[in-house]
Amino acid sequence: MLDEEISKEAVAAPELTDKERQEAEERTSVSAHVVHEAIRYDGEEELNRPVSALFWSGLAAGMSMGFSLVAMALFRAYLPDANWTPLIARLGYPLGFLIVILGRQQLFTENTLTAIIPLLARRNLATFMRVVRLWAVVFLANMVGAHLFAWVVGNTPMFSHEVQHAMLRLATEAAGVTFGQAVLRGIFAGWLIAMVVWIGAAYQHGRLAVIVILTYIVGLASLTHIIAGAVEVLFLVMVGAKSWFAIAWGYLVPTLIGNSIGGVSLTAAINHAQVVSGMSTGKRRSKIISTV
Repeated sequence: MLDEEISKEAVAAPELTDKERQEAEERTSVSAHVVHEAIRYDGEEELNRPVSALFWSGLAAGMSMGFSLVAMALFRAYLPDANWTPLIARLGYPLGFLIVILGRQQLFTENTLTAIIPLLARRNLATFMRVVRLWAVVFLANMVGAHLFAWVVGNTPMFSHEVQHAMLRLATEAAGVTFGQAVLRGIFAGWLIAMVVWIGAAYQHGRLAVIVILTYIVGLASLTHIIAGAVEVLFLVMVGAKSWFAIAWGYLVPTLIGNSIGGVSLTAAINHAQVVSGMSTGKRRSKIISTV
């Protein structure tokens, strides 16, 4: 009976030429399974990279993220104080992400997705330890890069007094969150940044727009990001406006917690679950057909 229904559905479909069938396949959205596997392959490659390669790539990413602060400060310095100013100034926020993602540098919040997918697919101690190694090396390298960049822009005459004053204002705004706010905003930031990776794997041609739009929303909503935000708040440390401990406990720790929850739980785990569920459904359907 089930075979008859399937054959009827096949007959009901319009007859297409080979060219039309190819066009239909090209217009079909990439399935979640394909996206999942693409990210898993990337994750496996990252897990197998040597520590030295991860560190240097992570160091570059930490410094590159500083250009988000530079771009926003440049906009802020030359724009008048108005209600619409943040809409324009925050357009600078995606710059660091564009450099890092398109340059294939290692960013911690990206790795909360790409590294966890192989672990969810192959749950064993060896993979878990490789994930821990990756996260530890990349996070350390990112933070070293963020510290270096913040020190340079805060203690050298690279930028004018007006631009440095704009950086101080941006840094003060970023640091003005409570522990709970930093965690909650970090969850949503981790979620969106992980979605940049997920959507980017599905739509390679629109990847640039995805990065810009999603990271712009992160910046405009003042969501907390452990690396981009670290460069901002560490600027306060480098100019003597805040102590390192105050910044670490008030911003870095809660943001790290939030980004990890958002990237791992809300994106990696849920998206992995939908793929696994789909595979289970497909297996059950195949079993039913084979027994009819």
